[in-house]
Amino acid sequence: VQLVESGGGSVQAGGSLTLSCVASTSVFSINAMGWFRPAPGKERDLVAAISYGGGSTYYADSVKGRFTISRDNAKNTLYLQMNDLKPEDTAMYYCAMREATGWASLPYEYDYWGQGTRVTVSS
Repeated sequence: VQLVESGGGSVQAGGSLTLSCVASTSVFSINAMGWFRPAPGKERDLVAAISYGGGSTYYADSVKGRFTISRDNAKNTLYLQMNDLKPEDTAMYYCAMREATGWASLPYEYDYWGQGTRVTVSS
């Protein structure tokens, strides 16, 4: 399984970016997905997650109301729409796939990882 992220870049505070993650496997449609980024004291922190069908989602408190996670199972693609970006959102963002239908909170609960895409937000 390969996960390839794209869509990162440099924006000013208040701007928007949409990250994409394309999976190389058709089992994408039956697996939960998540977006992670490094956090102080942690290797990676869950930013947002989505169940296999999109019916259940999770957002970290720091991004609620600003980020939207979605998926297109026909295209094996995961998205993260990021609005009203803040300098503290600056990070490498990783998508991850869990071999289960429901999402989970911890990195070790995910089985496959992409290489990451960098987001830089300037003030």
